Amino acid sequence: MLNPIEGEVFCIDKPLHWTSFEAVKKIRARLRRHLGVKNLKVGHAGTLDPLATGVLIVCTGRKTKDIDQMQAKVKEYVAGVRLGATTPSFDRETEVDATYPWQHITREQVESTLQSQFTGRIEQVPPSFSACKVDGKPAYKLARQGEDVAIKPKTLVIDEIEVLECGLPQEPTLTLRIVCSKGTYIRALARDIGEALGSGAHLTSLRRTRVGDVTVDKCLTVEQLVQELDSAEYVMPDMAEQMRLDAEREANRARARELKARQKARKALEQMQ
Repeated sequence: MLNPIEGEVFCIDKPLHWTSFEAVKKIRARLRRHLGVKNLKVGHAGTLDPLATGVLIVCTGRKTKDIDQMQAKVKEYVAGVRLGATTPSFDRETEVDATYPWQHITREQVESTLQSQFTGRIEQVPPSFSACKVDGKPAYKLARQGEDVAIKPKTLVIDEIEVLECGLPQEPTLTLRIVCSKGTYIRALARDIGEALGSGAHLTSLRRTRVGDVTVDKCLTVEQLVQELDSAEYVMPDMAEQMRLDAEREANRARARELKARQKARKALEQMQ
C-alpha cells in the first residue's frame, strides 16, 4: 500500500518540454484526489530544464525532508553540443545570436581540452537564464526582461567527461557523457567548452541518466506512474496518522528499554568493582 503522507519516493523520466514543477503538479493532483485531501507535500530533488529529459526524483509527505540529501548525490548526463554558434540561454530555448569558426577543431583537441580544463574541481558562472537568485530574484526573470545579470562563479566537480560521438570534421556536433556534482549547469559547460576551443557552443539536447544509484532505466514515464497511482491501494490520512503515532510510541519504548539496559549494565559494572 502506498503511504504518500508518511512519504513515498517516485522516480520518473521527465518528458521533453515539461517543467519539473509540472511533473510534480501532475503527481500531487493525482495523490490528492485518491487521498481526499486538499494539501499534500510533494517536491522534486533537482530541477530539470523544460528542454531536458531523464531522471527526476519526486518525494511526498515526510520524505520531502530527504530532498536536500538526494540533491547532493552525483548526477550523470548525456548532452548534445553544437559548436560554432551561441544562444543567450546557452541552449535551444533562444535563437542563435552569434556564429564562430569551428573548422579548426579536431576530436583530439576536444578530448584533450575536456581532460585538461573540464575534469576535477572547476569554477563555473551559471547561466543568466537560470533559477540562481540575483538580489533576491531568479536570474531568468531579469534576463527575460533584458536586464544585465551578474552571477558569481561557483565551484563544482566534474568526475568524468567523455566524448560519446563526434561529428567533426564534417559536422560541428558532439555528444558528451558527464558525471558531475550538484549545481552543475550543463548549458554553461557547453558555453565554456566552446570558448576553450576557440569558438562558441550551445546545448542542443540534455538527458539526465542517473542521480545517485537511480538510473533512467529504473524510472517510469509520467503516464506509467499515473496508471500505477490509479490502481494502487492507499493508507488513508487517518490511518497514516495512527501509524505514525504507533511508530513514535514504539520508538520511545525502544529508547526506554535501551536506557534501562545501559543503566543495568552500569550498575552491574559498579558492583563488580
